[in-house]
Amino acid sequence: MSSTRRNLARLAFLAAAAAVVLLIVVAGLRASLGMLLAAVLGSAAGLAAAWWFLTHRGVQRWLAGVVVVLAPLTVTVFYARNRLLWVVILFGALWAAAVMAGRRALAEERDGPEEFETPAPRHPYLIMNPRSGGGKVERFRLAERARALGARVYVIDGPNVDVAELARQALRDGADLLGVAGGDGTQALVAGIAAEHGVPFLVISAGTRNHFALDLGLDREDPSTCLDALTDGVEVHIDLGRIGDRTFVNNASFGAYATVVQSPAYRDDKVGTTLDLLPATLAGQNGPALELRVDGLTVTGPQAVLVSNNPYATADIAGLGHRPRLDQGTLGVLAVTVRGTADAARLVSGRGRARSVLIRSVTTAVVDAGAPEVPVGVDGESIMMPTPVTCEIRPAALRVRVPRRRPGVPPALPEMDWTRLRRLALANRRSTV
Repeated sequence: MSSTRRNLARLAFLAAAAAVVLLIVVAGLRASLGMLLAAVLGSAAGLAAAWWFLTHRGVQRWLAGVVVVLAPLTVTVFYARNRLLWVVILFGALWAAAVMAGRRALAEERDGPEEFETPAPRHPYLIMNPRSGGGKVERFRLAERARALGARVYVIDGPNVDVAELARQALRDGADLLGVAGGDGTQALVAGIAAEHGVPFLVISAGTRNHFALDLGLDREDPSTCLDALTDGVEVHIDLGRIGDRTFVNNASFGAYATVVQSPAYRDDKVGTTLDLLPATLAGQNGPALELRVDGLTVTGPQAVLVSNNPYATADIAGLGHRPRLDQGTLGVLAVTVRGTADAARLVSGRGRARSVLIRSVTTAVVDAGAPEVPVGVDGESIMMPTPVTCEIRPAALRVRVPRRRPGVPPALPEMDWTRLRRLALANRRSTV
């Protein structure tokens, strides 16, 4: 155990103690309890109003929106009138410092995925979508640079190109590497074919969000650096998700999100369509009710289910950030079930979140519905799939060729565990936690 981790653990307890002492000494015990109660009530009211905003239309929605705005303002005014606002701000800063130091102390140094030295490809074949990422293929001259490195390049020139057939034909013609410069949906399609034939796959971060590239530790700002893997690269072996007969590299989503993006109006008016469809969707009136079977448990009626190729970091269970590893051989599963306004308000507490949010790491998950098929968002693409839908993990299914020098994956910070943190803070130099 390093002295840095031990010192960070002690710093976390010091900052937390300073925050508590600040409240009691400056505000007094009774006022401190009042401040905490006001914060809890304000948060609960805001969460309940947010749920009401999402599940209603018209005047009720906008009244709820007013409450969402007024709840934190009311709490702030309460603190200000009692001349305690500076105390709250300083308390928040100290507590945030305690949590950050504690999570960094609990984070253990872990090696990344094993890298394999393999010969550079002799006949690489790359498929590039010039419309992805706002035109990154042209802006970074990716096709020109790839051809200069000896790659055959196909630039998609229309809306009805069969990308899968392009990849299969390239393999029949002798390609020994497949690559994609485009969105994650196209990446997943070609990655599945590469895995099927056992050839390496090259990811070029030319999409919009580039979640897959992020979790591979690639440079998302300059996709041309991904081409370095053609001449100076290594291989990593990663897992792939399987949903029905399709491959996914990031995640598959069921419920509210999948239903909303299925609407033809979503592409032209994302916000308006979402607000229009959410009330019926969250109430279970727009689309079939879901049933999730995972890890020996059955969850009935979740509004949203997210199944990911390896779990997301604990601070980002919604799938908006990154996965620390792609080679753990597990699916990440997140299911959210909120029965009404009261459940939304209870999300302010740990017990309430435990009742409404299920998080698991498994190898198989099954999503069923009271209908012959269900909408699913697979790596951002909306499709209909026959029920029940089975999601599985395929460990080490894909050989990915990455540049030897790349930014890497940011480390994941664990959730706070005060008991473990206390042992770490009190440990001597030779002990382990």
